[in-house]
Amino acid sequence: MSVQPQEEGMKMRMGKPFRVILKTLGVIAIVIVLFLAIVFIVDKVAGKSEQGKIEPYGQFVTVDGKKMNVLIQGKGQETVVLLPGYGTAAPALDFKLLIDELSPYYKVVAIEPFGYGLSDETEKERTTENMVNEFHETLQQLHITRYTLMGHSIAGLYGVEYVNKYPDEVKAFVGIDSSVPTQPGMDVKFPLTMFKFLKQSGLQRFLVNVGSDPYASLLFDDKTKEQMKMIMNKNANNNTILNEMKNISSNFKGAQNLTFPKNLPVLLFVQANNTDIEGWIPLHEGQIKDSVHGKVITMDASHYLHHTKFKEITESVREFKEAIK
Repeated sequence: MSVQPQEEGMKMRMGKPFRVILKTLGVIAIVIVLFLAIVFIVDKVAGKSEQGKIEPYGQFVTVDGKKMNVLIQGKGQETVVLLPGYGTAAPALDFKLLIDELSPYYKVVAIEPFGYGLSDETEKERTTENMVNEFHETLQQLHITRYTLMGHSIAGLYGVEYVNKYPDEVKAFVGIDSSVPTQPGMDVKFPLTMFKFLKQSGLQRFLVNVGSDPYASLLFDDKTKEQMKMIMNKNANNNTILNEMKNISSNFKGAQNLTFPKNLPVLLFVQANNTDIEGWIPLHEGQIKDSVHGKVITMDASHYLHHTKFKEITESVREFKEAIK
């Protein structure tokens, strides 16, 4: 008896679910392509629309042939220079609550590094040396020669290089949960290609829009919140910021042996409950152990201490500066 009809029937029965799987996969692929196409188009259209809605603030300073945006507020006799943490979309706006609190007593200068805020991007490598030189040139252009340097997060890394390079200009350093050169875990390799894809595909905007609003519960006015969100969409994972990310590991490694000068007054505000980095508070205490005027103040708040503790920071800075006169 011939088995050929039975075999053919079996092949047909086996082939049907296989064709269904292929068809399903094809539909899924089409849906993914359509989704990415829509996300890409929405990002481009929204980006162009937002470009005209972003309102200028501060003033431009020409550094290395490019525009560096700087916000200056207050007319105090002493100057405080603010440097942001890594990836802060619009530093001058992000620092607004702190600037408003400090400016009745000091002249406050918030620098937006290249790639941040309203500043131009740059193709120059984001090494600590290059960034410190750019910050210094910005202040030189503004004829600011004596000041307190205050920095958030990774600005602690750039700051310790800065104060050693320009000891005659910096009167004191204030860290806002600032990075420490010897903190563990900074030899990591970041997924730069993935972050670049998120930016170029428009998925970055999509993720921001579907995620929780980081500014929702904060005391910024609605207009400032809206401006920060638009600038975040513009700047997040741009080429300059990704280049800075690429250099983070080598920048930390290069600063391993740097310490604050013994005679430089150093005030460090530190997050009290940081569970991500082992020994966070002792690391900062180690930075000021040899300082003639050194102090660590812990705060129960998020890494962005200045978002909620701006009054306490200002009061402590005033007390510290009064004590070291």
